[in-house]
Amino acid sequence: MPIPKKQPKSYKSVLFWLAAGIIIIILWSLLQSTGAVREEINFSVFLDSVEQNKIGKVTISGNQIEGEYTDGSAFKTIAPPQYNDLVKILREHKVNIEVKDANRSPWFSYLFTWLPIIILILFWVVFMRQMQAGGNKALSFGKSRAKMFSSLQKKITFKDVAGVNEAKEELQEIIEFLKNPKKFQRLGGRIPKGVLLVGAPGTGKTLLARAVAGEANVPFFSISGSDFVEMFVGVGASRVRDLFDQGKKQAPCLIFIDEIDAVGRQRGAGLGGGHDEREQTLNQLLVEMDGFDSNEGIILIAATNRPDILDSALLRPGRFDRRIVVNMPDIKGREEILRVHTRQIPLDKDIDLQVLARSTPGFSGADLANLVNEAALLAARRGQNKVKMKDFEDAKDKVLMGVERKSMIISDEEKKCTAYHEAGHALVAALLPEADPIHKVTIIPRGLALGVTQQLPLDDRYTYSQDYLEAQLSVLLAGRIAESIFLHKTTTGAANDFEKATEIARKMVCQYGMSDLGPLTFGERDDLIFLGRDLTTHKNFSERTAQLIDEEVKKIILRNYNRAKDLLEKNKDKLQNIAQALLEKEVLSSEEIEKLLKGKPLKSSPKKRMARGPREKTSPKKVKTTSLKPQKSPPRVKKSTPEGSLT
Repeated sequence: MPIPKKQPKSYKSVLFWLAAGIIIIILWSLLQSTGAVREEINFSVFLDSVEQNKIGKVTISGNQIEGEYTDGSAFKTIAPPQYNDLVKILREHKVNIEVKDANRSPWFSYLFTWLPIIILILFWVVFMRQMQAGGNKALSFGKSRAKMFSSLQKKITFKDVAGVNEAKEELQEIIEFLKNPKKFQRLGGRIPKGVLLVGAPGTGKTLLARAVAGEANVPFFSISGSDFVEMFVGVGASRVRDLFDQGKKQAPCLIFIDEIDAVGRQRGAGLGGGHDEREQTLNQLLVEMDGFDSNEGIILIAATNRPDILDSALLRPGRFDRRIVVNMPDIKGREEILRVHTRQIPLDKDIDLQVLARSTPGFSGADLANLVNEAALLAARRGQNKVKMKDFEDAKDKVLMGVERKSMIISDEEKKCTAYHEAGHALVAALLPEADPIHKVTIIPRGLALGVTQQLPLDDRYTYSQDYLEAQLSVLLAGRIAESIFLHKTTTGAANDFEKATEIARKMVCQYGMSDLGPLTFGERDDLIFLGRDLTTHKNFSERTAQLIDEEVKKIILRNYNRAKDLLEKNKDKLQNIAQALLEKEVLSSEEIEKLLKGKPLKSSPKKRMARGPREKTSPKKVKTTSLKPQKSPPRVKKSTPEGSLT
């Protein structure tokens, strides 16, 4: 936790200024009221003076009369009630008359005069307090907002980090640098000035940085890249200077900048050009990184999942000397991560973390932490004292496929169409050895999907063969084929299947060199316009080549369409069995599908509770499964397998 700072008592400051303003108003009113000494006379003397034309002007407020003689001296008196001839007498002797409301307090006039000024003062005070964000000094916009974690607080060590052993080994040297820098300097070595952690979201980059600080037992400053830039010019550069000044006072220490791409983007890029506030901040960061001496013991650690957009000057040796890639965990790493997150959770004896790790390919550390949390919540909701394997399986289905939509109304015809569509996906995936094995098939609506066919690979997959990609195409196209064979109609349900299949086939031709056009790459990578690239895209091939590419894409699609069609026509009985089992049970596991393929009957079970009626219309949303989703007309969507997309 960050070290608690003494918060400024802003409310006391506001009360102080408010009280000071009121006192000033009171003093001013007293001075005004005591500015002239008035002689108090009786009413008879007042009338005599009026008749003698000695009165110049009077102010009447109820029964009170104040005025001045013609010589300038002041007086005051009290008139008797209901004296109707007073004004007439004053008019006859040409006395200047002013009348004031007796019920109106003079404070009202003071209030209306000073209230706008008081409001402006209060607004200015509150605005300054907000902009200082807790600073104790006026105009402290340029102070760093970094949070410092002390070595006296609860530590995060490498025992709390799992699944990234290579990154931990790389960072172990950083710890040695901080603990004993002279060990490396005696041979002329130089302590690294910066370490850049690169990896996908959720892989544990921030956790690794905090673990390094905990292991090295040094102060740890943490700040986000977006915390530097504010609405005022020069604030970002000032905060960078202040951050490194704080680091020098606490050296040896670690400074961690999360999401550094928010401030470290390539200079001169984007629609707005360069020389903006962000670039000034980056320039100051470059100066600070290259300016402090190696013996000061300050090491900068930054994290990003977009290293391609960082400025080249930021990445050069001397600033970020090391770039550590934090990869997605493999099966062993996932098991270690699950053990870390389940240390404080009571587990049932049937829990096998190795099996669970094998069934979660492509999961990051954050995904696994979420999986464990969902399983614990499900177990608590069910009133259990321990978390069981079924809780983990249900939580995994919830994470991968979405929550069951038990209230969704689906007609019998729609349900039958969904069953045959998903059965087509499942059967072709089971018959092709190159395809990923089937994990589960369901026609229960989950999330935004009407039906889901989930495939899980046996092992982590890092590259894709041509046979595997073509098997994926056949599985994608099998849903439409099953509809046309058994229902003798086609629907819009396969729209996203075709979209995904076309994308894979085009990449096979244009990027992977898996076509008759040979080992060539066609087209340029899609670069974002804020990287300084052109708004328009340019083809690096001719129109004739574009026509050949389209022909190759079509050839690959039709080849796998015909292969899937042959498989389904030769195994109509198996497809029929799977579809009927889905209509009866609504959910089929991989073991049940295997029994159906072998011709073995399944144990009968009462039908589940899917509501029937008109179909609900929902816009599509991508999930990492083969799914059937409702649109204006219900499409069937084949998505990428959970180990990652085929890009």
